[in-house]
Amino acid sequence: MFPAIPSLSALPRRLTGALRRPLPAVVCATAALALLAWWLLPLGGAPSPRGTVTLATGVPTGVYARYGELLRQDLARDMPQLDVRLTRSEGSLDNLRQLTSGRAGFTIATADAVAAYRERGEAGARSLRACARLYDDYMQLVVPEGSPVRSAKDLRGLRVGVGADGSGVQLITRRLMAAAGLDFDRDIRAVRVGIDTMPELLRHGKLDAFFWSGGLPTGAVQHLEARFPVRLVQLGDLAAALHRQGGQSRYYREAVMPADAYPRAQHGQGVKTIAVANLLVTTDREDAVLTEAMTRTVIRSRDAIGEEVHAAQKVDLRTAVFTDPLELHRGARRYYVSEKP
Repeated sequence: MFPAIPSLSALPRRLTGALRRPLPAVVCATAALALLAWWLLPLGGAPSPRGTVTLATGVPTGVYARYGELLRQDLARDMPQLDVRLTRSEGSLDNLRQLTSGRAGFTIATADAVAAYRERGEAGARSLRACARLYDDYMQLVVPEGSPVRSAKDLRGLRVGVGADGSGVQLITRRLMAAAGLDFDRDIRAVRVGIDTMPELLRHGKLDAFFWSGGLPTGAVQHLEARFPVRLVQLGDLAAALHRQGGQSRYYREAVMPADAYPRAQHGQGVKTIAVANLLVTTDREDAVLTEAMTRTVIRSRDAIGEEVHAAQKVDLRTAVFTDPLELHRGARRYYVSEKP
């Protein structure tokens, strides 16, 4: 038998008086502060990441760069003790090199570029991990409005902007040229510059066409169509030949650029093309707490970022985990598990 617990009236008078008196103010204040600190902890109960992290983006006029700027603002809100720095790059392959060399902690890259990087056995390739599948890049072939070019097959002998060396756009362009029956090095006059340069070269008659792979709409193409009459050339006729190449071509899918992506250039018509997924990438060296927090902000910032970068509206919790050819970082996986109903 357990001894009976005495009633309050049976306790010594000094003790019952102490129990009836209000708690001291300092005790109440301490309890309130503890509750507030618990409430302010990030989801998962882990302390907010601090220090410095670098995100490699892209050329200043591309979607990668604008997405990175907006994401940095949201990261500053969610992780105020973390200093997020942005670096520019020439595109996906350059981004991956910055990541594996330690110059960046996170980056954005297309799935086909990641696969190529790994299959070539580039330095640090096996350390790559994914945080999320983001939005799709659309391949865009831009020509002056009066150009006779109706397919990539018509580019033989022309001056064609193909993206800078180390860019994802050049990687895809090479495959598209092969699908069109053209030799990249012999059948076109390849001009190896990026989207920050190609529109002006086209406008001033120094290019006959240029390729770009990016989210819709890409600001540089929008600015071009506002100042110079251009047209988007369909690439849908190359889809079957592209897929027959096998290997990394499996990351491409047939897609249609919506009519309102570039209203003037498309004249209200959808344009058949090729699309490829973008991934938010890090390495297995990155801290799991930071990676979990980064992934959380990326998913939850979709609507806010999507108001300015329309492509970001495609970021979705249900599809974010499909990051082939990379496995998820353990921190990202922890976030997705926590979000399961």
